[in-house]
Amino acid sequence: MTTHNEGPALLDVKAVAALFQASPSTIWRRVNDKTLPPPIRIGGMTRWARDEIDAVIDRAKRARDEVA
Repeated sequence: MTTHNEGPALLDVKAVAALFQASPSTIWRRVNDKTLPPPIRIGGMTRWARDEIDAVIDRAKRARDEVA
């Protein structure tokens, strides 16, 4: 798996949205349609594991390359 950017191991919705250049509401839609993994809930925090988000990006790149 490729690490696309060094950074924290856990990302909040704003950080995930920034990675995808999307709004936080779009991130929640992608979670609901299962395009993105559900977040981890720790206490009152909602976070995504950076490695899981990187894996989504890697899968999308592989799918794109298989079509091309």
